[in-house]
Amino acid sequence: MSVVLTLNAGSSSIKFALYGLEDMKEELRGQVERIGGAARLEVLAQGRKSRTDIDAPDHDAAVRAILAAIAPMLGGRVVAGVGHRVVHGGPDFADPVRVDAEKLAAIEALEPLAPLHQPHNAAGLRAAMRAFPEAPQVACFDTGFHRAHPWVHDTYALPERFYAQGVRRYGFHGLSYAFIEGKLAQEYPALHKGRVVVLHLGNGTSACGLHGGRPIATTMGFSPLDGLAMGTRPGQIDPGVLLYLMGHEGMDAAGIERLLYYESGLLGMSGETNDMRELLASGAPAAQGAVAYFCARIVREIGALAASLGGIDGIVFTGGIGENSAPIRARVLSELVWLGFEVDPAANAAGAGVISQGTRPALVIATDEERVIARAVTGFI
Repeated sequence: MSVVLTLNAGSSSIKFALYGLEDMKEELRGQVERIGGAARLEVLAQGRKSRTDIDAPDHDAAVRAILAAIAPMLGGRVVAGVGHRVVHGGPDFADPVRVDAEKLAAIEALEPLAPLHQPHNAAGLRAAMRAFPEAPQVACFDTGFHRAHPWVHDTYALPERFYAQGVRRYGFHGLSYAFIEGKLAQEYPALHKGRVVVLHLGNGTSACGLHGGRPIATTMGFSPLDGLAMGTRPGQIDPGVLLYLMGHEGMDAAGIERLLYYESGLLGMSGETNDMRELLASGAPAAQGAVAYFCARIVREIGALAASLGGIDGIVFTGGIGENSAPIRARVLSELVWLGFEVDPAANAAGAGVISQGTRPALVIATDEERVIARAVTGFI
């Protein structure tokens, strides 16, 4: 008997999950937070959650802590393969790949396209390669799902040489969209054949239009900054604003990067928090304005994706906010009556799978990126 381990390495955290190789049953999941600082290990197994303060100055130490935590649960079984979420696959990586020294170097070469994510994904790969030298290390790319986009939804109106250099619309949250596409095919086959907008709403937020399960367009582009408003990222913004900040505010690239990744979005607009639960509970006008803008951008992008799809047959809500925030779902659907969507208040409040009563279905489906990664690993064992 063997198991599959999945790792999702961020700048200061590593999420992980463990699956039985034969049955793909999830046995546990957890994360190491605050790597390099007051690190903490959380593990959820058999309905019980544990939290432990650990010493994890770097990703290597965090992986060792994860191994020590899961070792008692292995029961002599071996880790047959390790799957990794890698944010950027560039123009060449779409399908999952087994990582060797050459492919790791290629993944690291993509760091200029995702400077805040790719280095940490590579660090998680290196740490796992040292910890499991015999097990296949499989990289699954968040951009890969979108590589089937039509060219018109893949390019920018820039000189062609930039497209050749890799300046194009990549899209992200691909592992989440791949899971939702599979669930639609399995549980809603008629809808899967049609035109669906999937809303991945969380601290990172995007939307993707599918036709017959094939991705047509998405809101994120060259980076995870574009499209919908997010927890700390602004989403769509006029490039002229950035030129203004450089020319009139004296901001350099580092300052603009900090503003766009960490100081904008719901946090920047509200001046309070990027937690949607706290914003909904707040009576402050700025907090209410942030929520209103968040929903307005979603509605606008649904309209744009419906145009790209040639119509819309259904909507799926997923991600932390999409799965858990009935008020946000209700606000969005209330603006889409003209498209045939009508919220069912009771079903929405209960978080039911189908939350609409109009002519077109609106669904809530919990995503599972780790399971997509684990399934990919089995193809290399």
